[in-house]
Amino acid sequence: MTTEEETIEERGEFEFIDPNDILAELPDDGDMPMEEDEDGEERDDVGGLPSREESESMVGGFREHQGSVFAVSCHPMQPLAVSGGEDDLGYIWDITDGEIIAKLTGHTDSVTSTAFSHDGEMVATGGMDGKVRIWRRYGTENYRNWEFLTELQGPDEVMWLRWHPKGNVLLAGSNDSTAWLWQLPSGNTMQVFSGHTGPVQCGEFTPDGKRIVTACADGLLMLWDPRSTVPIFKLGPGDARFDLGGITSLAINPSSMLAVVGGESGGIRVVSLSKGEIVGAPGGHSDGQNVEALSFVGLTGVSGGAGLVVSGGTDGKANIWDLNTMRVRATLDHGEETITTVLSHPTPRSHLVTTGSADGTLKTWDARTGTLLSVHKGHEGPVFDASLGLEGSVVVSAGDDGSCYVFTIDQ
Repeated sequence: MTTEEETIEERGEFEFIDPNDILAELPDDGDMPMEEDEDGEERDDVGGLPSREESESMVGGFREHQGSVFAVSCHPMQPLAVSGGEDDLGYIWDITDGEIIAKLTGHTDSVTSTAFSHDGEMVATGGMDGKVRIWRRYGTENYRNWEFLTELQGPDEVMWLRWHPKGNVLLAGSNDSTAWLWQLPSGNTMQVFSGHTGPVQCGEFTPDGKRIVTACADGLLMLWDPRSTVPIFKLGPGDARFDLGGITSLAINPSSMLAVVGGESGGIRVVSLSKGEIVGAPGGHSDGQNVEALSFVGLTGVSGGAGLVVSGGTDGKANIWDLNTMRVRATLDHGEETITTVLSHPTPRSHLVTTGSADGTLKTWDARTGTLLSVHKGHEGPVFDASLGLEGSVVVSAGDDGSCYVFTIDQ
């Protein structure tokens, strides 16, 4: 064990990682460090951006992908993003000028998930080919040098990726009803979570890093101790009060005490993670309209207690719920097109929420009042994903039109 790992354990941040929990060590697949991208020169155009008149908040973009862009994630500190697309490629790129920093190869099907580690030293891509590939930064001078680290095996098809909030542990959900946990940089498998009966469509670490919550297309929700293959509790459609159809979205509050899930029925349930019980059932969205996205709002002193959560649905509405009263504080309207993503901004912009839609726009709102502050235009098709960068001052989007755009929040 390295000195760094000993320090982490002494702080108690990684108490669930035990060498005895490791199931297997992945074989070396012979991959060499990634070659520098041969097409990494700065470009005069940034991927054919729309004119400033079309979207005054647009400040940059990226159009190297051939086909739809399914996923985008911003670096936690640096002006970088990683995107993944239909062309089986990922790219790390500079959000200030669209320059390619690294071309991420090796997938044999669409890259549908991307994520930077909590410290920004590693990046993961997950694909429909079942591969999870890891790159890491090398050198100490800047964040412009990246090399291939390892490929993680296990999932049938990667549905999502989540890094541990405090350490180098990666969680993935699979189409084959399992979830996988790996330790990096070793690539060792720490745990395989079984028990779901459908694709594991949602999953999160609790913000304190001590527990994992997963949910599947068959309507099961499970809470796990990362050291055990037996769930602490599970809820499912066998309980009529919890029957949401397939679960399509999940969020956990900052205190790690509540989970909110949304389903295909348009319903929402609030679950106590300490008791394993349903503690609320907000009205939800229109019947039969999926709840596609959920996010807790970081506002303090507005609601208190359970807090505020925003839900976005296929009915084109985003509702801001007060979980103390289980009532809607405001409804954010995108018309009739699906809301695909909901982002809550961190301090000092914790009063802001940005939504992305299949109508090709993103919108930024004041969560205190539901007031629309700005509309971010540029995409010529649905927005599939979005991420916040530079402390929430910019939004980076990914679209069906093959584009990623960068929008400023601070006008």
